[in-house]
Amino acid sequence: MKRKIIKIDLKKCTGCGKCIPNCPEGALQIIDGKARLISDLFCDGLGACIGSCPFGAIAIEEREAQKYDEKRVMKNIVKQGPNTIKAHLAHLRDHRETKYLKIALDVLKSKGIKIPKSFMEKKEPFSVHQGCPGLKAMQFKSDEAKSFSTEEQPSSLRQWPVQLHLVSPLASYFQGKDVLLSADCVAYALGNFHAKYLKGKSLAIACPKLDTNKEVYVEKIKALVEQAKINSLTVMIMEVPCCSGLLSFVHQALMDAKRRIPIKTFIVGIQGNVIAEKEEG
Repeated sequence: MKRKIIKIDLKKCTGCGKCIPNCPEGALQIIDGKARLISDLFCDGLGACIGSCPFGAIAIEEREAQKYDEKRVMKNIVKQGPNTIKAHLAHLRDHRETKYLKIALDVLKSKGIKIPKSFMEKKEPFSVHQGCPGLKAMQFKSDEAKSFSTEEQPSSLRQWPVQLHLVSPLASYFQGKDVLLSADCVAYALGNFHAKYLKGKSLAIACPKLDTNKEVYVEKIKALVEQAKINSLTVMIMEVPCCSGLLSFVHQALMDAKRRIPIKTFIVGIQGNVIAEKEEG
């Protein structure tokens, strides 16, 4: 059958092993110094491991693959102990995989392993071991105390196109400029994105989880540094784990580039607040 499944770029993989604990199915192992998918049967294709790779070596592709087998996954997970069982169940719960979740619970029941009902109902804080918060549906409470101007706000966008696949690093609007590289969702989450962060900068946007052919991104970022000789790079990503892949592309490009520039990173919370920032170089 043809389905979504992870793909590992062995040229980029350093064997650091950071992806291993972030795979709730136990589908990844370090073999001969590289991360490997040990079986198609163990990979659900949801990509919880993507954001954990500091070198952008993991992506999702669609190809012919064996059907994911939740029963076999659970039999393997049970051997790894209660913490791994809990992480896997949370992964299925948070991705709304009700069919697989039922199978998993049936396997545990057959082995006499009880899971408290409160765990399945509890709204636990997300971590990299509890699935992808980017897929959890939620609604935020509106703050009626706030008032916003209904007047038209000017755009700070200085060029077109903006998608990283479409922009040319040699375009005049990048030459010697300050550049903002933003994850797609940032501008929708951050109310003052244009006025405070985009103003005065050239823009490129990308999604490290859903975009295809992402290996091109490293080369384009490297070209912006070396050929366009950009003055600085600001990187803005969401707090969800998969979004950190964009920062991985930047670090890989800077490792390959001969030129050095200052980098500033902002991490944006899903409720539209900047929760962290860091300067490098």
